[in-house]
Order: sequence, then C-alpha cells, then structure tokens
Amino acid sequence: MPQLIVNADDFGLTPGVNRAIVEAHQRGIVTSATLMANGAACDDGMRLSRENPGLDVGCHVVLMDGEPVLPPGDVSSLVPDGRAFRADFASFAFSAMRGQINLDHIEREATAQIRKLQDAGIAVSHFDTHKHAHMLPMVLRPLLRAAKICGVRAIRNPFVPVRPLAYAHLFRRPKLWTRYTEVKLLRGWHDAFRRIVADAGMRTTDGSFGVLSTGALDPQLFQAIVGCIPEGTWEFVCHPGYNDADLDRVRTRLRASRVMELDVLTSPEARAALAARSVRLAKFSDLGRS
Repeated sequence: MPQLIVNADDFGLTPGVNRAIVEAHQRGIVTSATLMANGAACDDGMRLSRENPGLDVGCHVVLMDGEPVLPPGDVSSLVPDGRAFRADFASFAFSAMRGQINLDHIEREATAQIRKLQDAGIAVSHFDTHKHAHMLPMVLRPLLRAAKICGVRAIRNPFVPVRPLAYAHLFRRPKLWTRYTEVKLLRGWHDAFRRIVADAGMRTTDGSFGVLSTGALDPQLFQAIVGCIPEGTWEFVCHPGYNDADLDRVRTRLRASRVMELDVLTSPEARAALAARSVRLAKFSDLGRS
C-alpha cells in the first residue's frame, strides 16, 4: 500500500498562510508542515503548532530569499549585501558551486533556525529547504550536520519521480513543460542525495510529488498525480494559503494558486481519490517506526 505524507511548505510566512495550513490539516489531508524560523508570522505558526499536536512540524530551512536568524556578520558568505540572502536558486547554486559560500555558515544558520523552533517547544519532526536548496550535494552535507546536532532525523527527498509524472497528463499542460525539463535535469543529483543521506543515518522518503505542479495544482491534476503514485512512502509538497494583504507584502510567485491548493486539499474528492487508490496518509514521524 503506498503511503503519502502531505506536507505544507511556508508555514510562518503570513498569518493567512498559517491559517490555511491548519485548515488543510483539520478539514483536509495535510499531515505535516514545515515552519520558517525567519518568517514574519513564525510566532503565530509556533502557537498554532502547539495547538495542533496531530500536525507534524518540521523546519523549512531558509538560505535564500529572506534574512538570517543569526546576525548577518556571523554568516557573511550567505548574505552578500550584508543583510539578506541571495534572492533565487540560480544565484545561490552558482555561488555554492564556485565555493563562495562557507559551508560552516550553512551549518550554523540551519542549526539556529531549527533550535529556534525547538526552544519554543516544537518537536521538529523533519526538515526541508526553501526552494529545495538541499538538492545541491555541497549544501546537503552541512544541513545534515545541523540536523543531527539538533536531533532531527528525517529530511525531504526533493527529487521527483519523473516517469510516473510524465504519464499523469502533465504534457497536456504547456505551462509545466519548462518546469518538467528543469526538474528532470536536476535529477542528476538524486543518487548522490540518497548516498549522502544514508551515510548520515538519516531517514527520507522515496521522493516527492507536487514539486512539479507547484502553482498549477487543480482537482484534475491532483487526481492524475494520485493515480500514478507507486508503492513506497512518498511526499506530496503543497502550498495552501490565503491571497490577502499580508501576502501582497511578501515576494512570492504563489498567490491565487495558494487558495486553489487549499480548496483541493480540503475537498472530499481529494480524500476519495486517495481511498480509491488505497493510498494511506502518513507523517514524517512515521518513518522512524517503519
């Protein structure tokens, strides 16, 4: 029987995103979320985490498109302007591969972000990264060291099972073709990811669905994705939220799509689709029991 962890990213981004994630957990199929320690609504997210003990909460480690938890001078290679992280994955990856980022700075900042949540009473079940920065092997290693220091033993496998998704009618959606090509190219790091995670003694899933469909998820696409989930334990990455004034003040490409995702995740049809395919909902904390 396939198992699916439905994880909502960007917990702590805005109060509206927080509210939507909790609703998608209470009324829908979301089983876990990853909280941004440097998010403007992190305190609200931590409060909601404590009020919803059935929701697994991990750390959404942010190394780009934001500001550090630590003083910028302590992680200077991560903040080229002396204040904020690099804005996007391309510039971050280019700098990391050229050796312009001090890997100790990644470890320190990730540790500080995880510790901030733990110090607030959050039992951090797992971690992932904003914009999937941990796809990069040189970035993954210091992140794993930070997680182990903090006692966190599970990590997102961000790699997409491209063959099943190719059969999930994605090619009928021209807006996803470019993203499909990008995701397929990034799979070159998948074997290294599995090896590094195993060597660190960490737990992960077989891969992630939802990465490719971010910003485009609707009921039909969700049904198609569920219809091609293989045996194993997988993660479905989602971004529910409310498109409100608080979100207007945040730099994000995901706006109206967050509301659509919330509708999908709380619909009776979503739960029925999982039941029809005998897909069992799971959590990252279940990985340690399997």
